Amino acid sequence: MTIILGLLAVVGLVFGGFLLSGGSMDVLIHALPFEGMMIGGAALGSFLIANSFSMIRRSGRGLVKVMKGSQWKTADYTDLLNLLFELSRLYRNKGIIALDSHIEAPEESEIFGRYPRILKDHFAIQLITDSFRMLAMNFDDKYQTEDVINRKLKKHHREVMAPASALQTVSDALPAIGIIAAVLGVIKTMGAIDQPPEILGGMIGGALVGTFLGVFLAYCFVQPMSGRLRQIEEEDSAFYAVIRDIFVALVSDHPPNICIEIGRGSIPTVYQPDFYAVEQAQKELPQAA
Repeated sequence: MTIILGLLAVVGLVFGGFLLSGGSMDVLIHALPFEGMMIGGAALGSFLIANSFSMIRRSGRGLVKVMKGSQWKTADYTDLLNLLFELSRLYRNKGIIALDSHIEAPEESEIFGRYPRILKDHFAIQLITDSFRMLAMNFDDKYQTEDVINRKLKKHHREVMAPASALQTVSDALPAIGIIAAVLGVIKTMGAIDQPPEILGGMIGGALVGTFLGVFLAYCFVQPMSGRLRQIEEEDSAFYAVIRDIFVALVSDHPPNICIEIGRGSIPTVYQPDFYAVEQAQKELPQAA
């Protein structure tokens, strides 16, 4: 919703202010399709040159994410705490062998099946299952465990941030691309130097539309979208950091309820569930067989 309001505010206030100050839309309307074709085409073409097909697809999904917002909400963090509480409790009560069927086939696990949104996230499931596999291999040094998980998080973070960087590159290039379009407009104007002043004035104004459009798209559309995508990815990465903190606490021999409280403390404040709500949710979970 905020992105729609922002776009409406940008377009309405910029062009509204232009009209209220006595500006005329005639030159803009006449030049915009041609300048837009040159600038948009150059930006799109350079984006295709600079990125692989995979990165182009990921950037497209990134734009969808900008429209939808953060993936994880308060209910999802509560589900994550419940999931890890169930797994930690089973591990403490019955040992790592009792987790084998859940870890090796999470899509068939009764425990994982209670949390379908988390189950759909490949990286979250992989991080959880790989962490418990380390325990099965007696890899239980809390410092080394944290280091290994941090390396995975860093790799994932770098990969999910790549589309935002690709969009930022386009934003950085758009003002210069606008100048290219403007220079072409000036070249066209110089070829018609024998025309009367009112004609030349319109042609020069049309050329300047290129500079305006490049800067306008860069700083009012593409750069804010790139920044918003970075913000969303930063927010979503906190979900995986909670998994790390709970697992490191588990390796440190804390009881499951303490591990979950440590993880709850890592949740961003805006999405952090209440302590008593988490405690009540744990009481309502099925008891381990």
